[in-house]
Amino acid sequence: MPVSMTGFGRFETNEDAWTHVWEIKSVNGRFLDVKWRMPGYLRSLENGWEKIVRTYASRGRVDVSLNLEVLDSGILGMTFNETMAQAMFDQMEKLAQSRGETFEPDYNRVLSMSSLWRDNGSEPDPGLAESLTNGLEAALKDWVDSRSVEGDAMCDDLATRMDTLRELTEKVAARIPDILEAKKSTLRQRIVDMLDSANAEFSEDRMLQEVAYLTDKLDVSEELTRLEAHLDRLGEVLAAKGNVGKKLDFLVQETFREINTCGNKAQDTEVSRLVVDFKAELERCREQIQNIE
Repeated sequence: MPVSMTGFGRFETNEDAWTHVWEIKSVNGRFLDVKWRMPGYLRSLENGWEKIVRTYASRGRVDVSLNLEVLDSGILGMTFNETMAQAMFDQMEKLAQSRGETFEPDYNRVLSMSSLWRDNGSEPDPGLAESLTNGLEAALKDWVDSRSVEGDAMCDDLATRMDTLRELTEKVAARIPDILEAKKSTLRQRIVDMLDSANAEFSEDRMLQEVAYLTDKLDVSEELTRLEAHLDRLGEVLAAKGNVGKKLDFLVQETFREINTCGNKAQDTEVSRLVVDFKAELERCREQIQNIE
């Protein structure tokens, strides 16, 4: 069954050396657009993680956020350059002694000196990276589950609306023969009245030509046939697996085209009312379909 592009997933991992929480939120969109919120020193893993996300989705705006707390300082890979710091202190002590003063190091200033601190590598700890990847996949599965639940509800709603559209189509089809007969009678009487007023000779052949032209102009049988085919196809696609959102959107556009033509050609107030009801219901379907992947 189709899934919704709107969903939420979450997964929390607690271990001795770290804890992390992945959260995934998504809304509808024409293309897949993944936005990441995570610590900067993990950016080297982003490309690999995005490939994983793309195995779970093909469309939508997806916001992925990571809340990470490292409990073991060794995991961060930060070291302090004690040799350089000691050399700096020794030089300052010599300077202070030469001036007859006492040198007292300001350790707060030392903490702010970036040259004394070093990141041991651009890659995070392998164990942490593996744990984060596993947590991301678990959050993605939770996210897909929530999208599937909403997708099922949307499909049920659309199926009900499809039944309503079929009923309206049947009412339009049932009304068309009456419209044609009424228009034929009106046209025939109008032509007879015009001929009488002009004292012209009545021609049955000419009458048949005019009636045939009117019938062809008002006949919407082809449009109704295509309309029913589009509705059947919509039902088939809704029941299919995979990414069907774009197909459904295209079918809705074609359905709008056919029902609009029916309303324009029929030239009848009752059909116009049915067409308005049909288009209003179809617009609700479009709103739902725009959120299907």
